[in-house]
Amino acid sequence: MTPGHADLWFLPLGGCGEIGMNMNLYGHDGQWLMVDCGVTFAQPGAVEPHVQMADPSFIEAQQENLSGLLITHAHEDHIGAVAHLWSQLRCPVYLTEFSAAILRRKLAEHDLLDQVPLHIVAPGGHLQLGGFDIQWLNLTHSTPQSQALLIQTQAGSILHTGDWKIDLDPVVGPPIIRADFAALAEEGVLAMVCDSTNALNPGHSISEGDLFEGLKTLAADAPGRVVVGCFGSNIARLHTLVSVAAETGRYAGVLGRSLNNYLQAARQARLWDKKLSVIDASHLGYLPAEEVLAIATGSQGESGAALSRLAADTHPDLSLQPGDTVILSARVIPGNEIALAALLDRLRNRGVHVVSDESLNFPIHASGHPCQDELADMYSWVKPKIAIPVHGEPQHMAANAQLAGRSGVPRSFTGENGDLFMLAPVPGMRRGFAGVGRLGYDRGRLTKI
Repeated sequence: MTPGHADLWFLPLGGCGEIGMNMNLYGHDGQWLMVDCGVTFAQPGAVEPHVQMADPSFIEAQQENLSGLLITHAHEDHIGAVAHLWSQLRCPVYLTEFSAAILRRKLAEHDLLDQVPLHIVAPGGHLQLGGFDIQWLNLTHSTPQSQALLIQTQAGSILHTGDWKIDLDPVVGPPIIRADFAALAEEGVLAMVCDSTNALNPGHSISEGDLFEGLKTLAADAPGRVVVGCFGSNIARLHTLVSVAAETGRYAGVLGRSLNNYLQAARQARLWDKKLSVIDASHLGYLPAEEVLAIATGSQGESGAALSRLAADTHPDLSLQPGDTVILSARVIPGNEIALAALLDRLRNRGVHVVSDESLNFPIHASGHPCQDELADMYSWVKPKIAIPVHGEPQHMAANAQLAGRSGVPRSFTGENGDLFMLAPVPGMRRGFAGVGRLGYDRGRLTKI
């Protein structure tokens, strides 16, 4: 069953009814367009392969009808499966310069760098792929050059938001522009496929620009070494922390492979402020304690990450001493609570002072996803006829759908991976249209889970 000239379909293979592992298909006039191709990770202690992704068998069987793969941004749950699955997709990949810098490293590890056709799209750019006319739209998220996609066809238009928030002071990159999205309402948007991660949270997310003062206060007041755990993909947070180091008389260094990879990608994409100085991590151990500010991976308690190695005193570049401070500029991802608590206990047992966002009356972390007020604003700007919540567990998507209704959206569809959302010519759903499942990656091999 393939979409006809009058059809406009949305088919999620991953990321609908769950957070992570995003893989979306749009169908029109005999062609398919894929948006994002990401991974998820097994819960700590699980026996399954650690790295998991959606099974692309449905579209692999129609590979000749796949026009291309669009990547909205550089987070692992949106880009991390490309290197694992491209040999089954065999299509061109379209993405921004920052996302391309991240993906090239992954492709090189799989000896695919010279095989995968990567096409750089400027933020806010335009692309025509067969019957799909795609306008890329700047928005704000916790990694640079994140893009929403307006997918226009002769059967109607869909806004695919990707991951986003409304941030008027994002530190890196432009703020979100209301007029860009309000203009879509004048053109008419049939459906909006929308991030649901924070749909249960009232109010508005915190701006990245609001974190500097709190982090500066903590670093200035700390008597010894300061180590900050955060997500490496958040280049704005790295900018803030390196600026904090300069303001408090400390030298900033980066501990952890992913942090270094994202920092190098930011430099390649010309997103790093050259005035901000980061020293070689191997120099941190030779500095006086009060001059050290290390930025480290492992804020989720991951075994083998920099924070875990610091807690075990096995990191080659830095050793923590009683009186040093570890700051968590991140929120725990559900499922990682036990691993993170164990890590923090190990740090405290070494006499290290641990500071987290929940223990303070000022912010040191900002989510990259929209809370309820932001969702209501976006729905009021775009005015879609249909809301389709994705990127969330069922309770998140249900809350998103309810909010869309209160915001004036006439109709909402909620479903799960494999359900076909038929948007034109007559809106409706076909449950269980496509077979779905997971693949696991372990020791260089893909296996069905």
